[in-house]
Amino acid sequence: MSMNENPNNPDVVLIGAGIMSATLGVLLKQLQPDLTIEIFETLDVAAAESSDAWNNAGTGHSAFCELNYTPELPDGSIETLKAVKIAESFEISKQFWSYLIQQNFITVPPSFIRPIPHISFVWGQKNIDYLRKRYEALTSCHLFKGMIYTEDKSVLEEWIPLVMEGRNPEEKVAATRMDIGTDVNFGSLTRCMFDHLKHQPGVSLHFSHQVRDLEKNEGETMWRLNVKNTITGERRKLQARFVFIGAGGGSLPLLIKSEIPEGKGFGGFPVSGQWLRCTNPEVIAKHNAKVYGKASVGAPPMSVPHLDTRIIEGKRELLFGPYAGFSTKFLKHGSYMDLPLSIKLGNIGPMLSAGIKNIPLTKYLIDQVRQSPEDRLDALREYLPAARLEDWEVEIAGQRVQVIKKDEKEGGVLEFGTEVVSSADGTIAALLGASPGASTAVSIMLDLLKRCFKDKVGTPEWQSKLRKMIPSYGQSLASNGKLCAEVRKQTSEVLKLQFAEGVLKPQE
Repeated sequence: MSMNENPNNPDVVLIGAGIMSATLGVLLKQLQPDLTIEIFETLDVAAAESSDAWNNAGTGHSAFCELNYTPELPDGSIETLKAVKIAESFEISKQFWSYLIQQNFITVPPSFIRPIPHISFVWGQKNIDYLRKRYEALTSCHLFKGMIYTEDKSVLEEWIPLVMEGRNPEEKVAATRMDIGTDVNFGSLTRCMFDHLKHQPGVSLHFSHQVRDLEKNEGETMWRLNVKNTITGERRKLQARFVFIGAGGGSLPLLIKSEIPEGKGFGGFPVSGQWLRCTNPEVIAKHNAKVYGKASVGAPPMSVPHLDTRIIEGKRELLFGPYAGFSTKFLKHGSYMDLPLSIKLGNIGPMLSAGIKNIPLTKYLIDQVRQSPEDRLDALREYLPAARLEDWEVEIAGQRVQVIKKDEKEGGVLEFGTEVVSSADGTIAALLGASPGASTAVSIMLDLLKRCFKDKVGTPEWQSKLRKMIPSYGQSLASNGKLCAEVRKQTSEVLKLQFAEGVLKPQE
């Protein structure tokens, strides 16, 4: 039964038409079909910001190749907890997407997911030692079964010919490879999910609509929202029992406006990005992998360099980057006043504290902004020694807002990752942060359901439906190798990612 008896007001409002809102909307309609949901998006199309293919790495983040998820500890050991959690979360996402396909809710897999090897590549003895230890640490977990390590240049010339072409033969190099990696077009996936949602009874999707304000007085059960049609200027007031703020960089200003105690002290630090996009079809055809390296000292995690084969709008692309930059915008289509207007009495302390502690990051971003085309080419040539400037052009990437949160001991800390902030009564939640974001959207939204719909999640009806959508729900894929293999086999068949002896392999 619907939570809200007034037909003019929805049970649920989703702010932002990105992968997070799409995931939550589909989950809720499956769990409780009679819920009424309204979705508001400032732009005129879904998934045009962080979820868009050009604004998102699309790696299908599973921690196979991203070295920033496996830091080396002071004692020389490799921390794998984050990598294992992310790898497990991506398996959960694949289960949910498989369910949507089996139910004919979304289109065939090649429109949004394709198999492609994930490769970590390093040079220099220190980095080689690190990569070898990382390989040994990760392969002790079945989630990373099938990972291959090599320092053999003849093998690397087969894996990544462009990366090895023109390289100094005396240079020591090493790489790991996972054939079960994927390339995911989260923009395409998101739009498929919204195409399904908007045809469901009780769901309304509004583009070119901006939520200008929201409030709820103490003791009240409903959130009051003020929404503006940015084309006609018409304003609408409505009420909802639950609000999800999934507006990417636009989430922080709305969280601040909500004035919930849990949101006090949060700030944001925007980081922009650019890609180098290859324009030479012959070069593009020679590379078929996602090759990740180590980030520069002081670089944010979203700036981990990678030479990346992508399929975007049905066309094969080759990207390198991202190159970091700084803008006071919180969204690619945002305002330069976003950062100044987000500074309030409640968060100025944590933001100043975090800023002082991250001066090297600020210097790094300034240096990135000042880069010339030749500087960008030099960075590319570390991964592609034979690169020519005329084969590449600059493509503007997305905008990310890193979370700054209040810390009792340090005043304020800059977080690299995603964070869900929800009210104590579970009537509102906001998603802040960036990577790995989209790849782990299903796990993030499942955690949100436990926080904000705790009385429903524990019921036999919802538990049964959750296990139908996600067969491993309630069980640990990280600790159950047999279950992990079964899940991968099932999802590989549905998502058209070949499966052999417990390891997925790309189709020929």
